[in-house]
Amino acid sequence: MKFYDIIDKKKRGKELSREEIEFFIKGAVDRSIPDYQIAALLMAITIKGMSFEETYNLTIAMRDSGEIVKLKEFEGAYVDKHSTGGVGDSTTFVVLPVVAALGMRAAKMSGRGLGHTGGTIDKLSAIPGMRTELSRESFEKQVEEIGLALIGQTAKIAAADKILYAIRDVTATVDSIPLIVSSIMSKKLAGGADVIVLDVKYGSGAFCKTAEVARELADNMVKVGNRAGKKVSAVLSDMNQPLDSFVGNSMEIWGAVKVLKGERNELYRVSKELASEITLLSGQASTKEEACKMVDGAISSGAAFEKFKQMVKAQGGDASVLDKKNKLIKTKCTFEIKSSSSGKIAAMDTQTLGGALTLLGGGRIKITDEIDPFVGFEMKKRLGDLVTAGETLAVMYYNNPSVLYVSDVIKNAITII
Repeated sequence: MKFYDIIDKKKRGKELSREEIEFFIKGAVDRSIPDYQIAALLMAITIKGMSFEETYNLTIAMRDSGEIVKLKEFEGAYVDKHSTGGVGDSTTFVVLPVVAALGMRAAKMSGRGLGHTGGTIDKLSAIPGMRTELSRESFEKQVEEIGLALIGQTAKIAAADKILYAIRDVTATVDSIPLIVSSIMSKKLAGGADVIVLDVKYGSGAFCKTAEVARELADNMVKVGNRAGKKVSAVLSDMNQPLDSFVGNSMEIWGAVKVLKGERNELYRVSKELASEITLLSGQASTKEEACKMVDGAISSGAAFEKFKQMVKAQGGDASVLDKKNKLIKTKCTFEIKSSSSGKIAAMDTQTLGGALTLLGGGRIKITDEIDPFVGFEMKKRLGDLVTAGETLAVMYYNNPSVLYVSDVIKNAITII
């Protein structure tokens, strides 16, 4: 089999066989296929697309390119959630403690942030002592004992994805639905969960700019997961403004804590939708109404917050910082960003707001960049709110005076009419 012929076949819009796709993934991982030929095929896929059969075969080949987690059997379900990336999105720290408090096993491997979207592991790094690199044995033991573990993505899971994504990132082939589906679902299918709920974002701060594109992506991921024998469903959520008012690594932990302590806001609403969907899919509830009541009960009783603290302690973190805002958010300076005019908040460029966090030092352009886990900003207004000239739109938290200009970036990302 010649890889040149596979590239040429896809260039002409023909469907690749399972054997050809497996040959591609094997060659990518063992480096027998050079990067320039991989890039050529990825571009052909981006332009010509893939059938569902091709997308499924690509996902399975990528899943099988690395280690597959097999967790111990017990009476219940291993559950996971995945977000396609957002700003101010800390649902993981609400959803997983909730479902763990309800008796499910939440076993999640997450990544670090890149570009304008934050990473779960970066957020946890704001908690002193928190370990996110656990051995396979420690990870499985913690999930078995307390029902919840959150660790960094191991390179051994879906090994092909790291190779392909690095090439996609520099060849303008990130925005291909078949490649996105296979990237996300190969890792989810290898992660050991029985139940997977996907949070697919759309809007100015998401890859999918419209709900229609988000639905197409969601439907494809659900179909692939279900065919692979998992219980999978998807929820669409709006990213035309930051999900929570708090944007930044330690700040988003605090935002999640506030919801776990009873605050009701948009973060709570989306988290409740995701947690109730997991509860329903896993068989813990027979109706969505019952699942919603169970989720609210886990929060109002304090059980979900206690489960979160239990996980932090188990992974070496200082759970006492979760009790006070000034213990989690530690910066030298704050700056109030005030409105120049009166009117209504008509729009937010959420991608620019996510980029502002990177400019403050709280995000990364390259995966090797160091971040400051404490910087960020708190939005004081939401879409549709009325404002008067001189009123505070957001409060910026920073350490380096040279980044004060970022206040203008944040201000200019908010449209007032």
